[in-house]
Amino acid sequence: MSDLFSLIWNIVVYPLIYILPAYVANGSPVIFGGGPPLDFGKTMFKKRILGDNKTIRGTTMGILCGIAVGVWEYPALSYMLPVAVALSAGTIAGDLIGSFIKRRVGVKPGASVPFMDQYGFFIMALLFAWPFGNMPTLYGLVFLTLITGLMHFATNVAAHRLKLKSVPW
Repeated sequence: MSDLFSLIWNIVVYPLIYILPAYVANGSPVIFGGGPPLDFGKTMFKKRILGDNKTIRGTTMGILCGIAVGVWEYPALSYMLPVAVALSAGTIAGDLIGSFIKRRVGVKPGASVPFMDQYGFFIMALLFAWPFGNMPTLYGLVFLTLITGLMHFATNVAAHRLKLKSVPW
């Protein structure tokens, strides 16, 4: 029984606890966003830098909500606070980089780009957090990769049905 618990902990439970700040940071701008755009309406080569959907409030709240999860996790896992800061910053950076790339290639705001939309935030979050250690095992990362794609789809559909997003992706 101990081996089964260890297996479930290492592949499912710990990876979800670890990545939770990133998931919260990624979803919070949909709930708390709005207001002035982060790029202040500026353009680069006659195209918006990020677009109206990336706002100052959404960016700030995404990072703060992700860090709040780290504060909540801190009593049980003392190393998670700096990891949560890194995961949250990486999540938002990944999302902003994705928007920047989408504007450069002419993708309209709100339009979906497969893989980049589902995994850009996730990859950047893990890269930012890597130096702090305590990463999930390889099997845990594989589990997170699979569940991230499924959760991205499910949460976006839910946000659309709740009228938090204008499109279901």
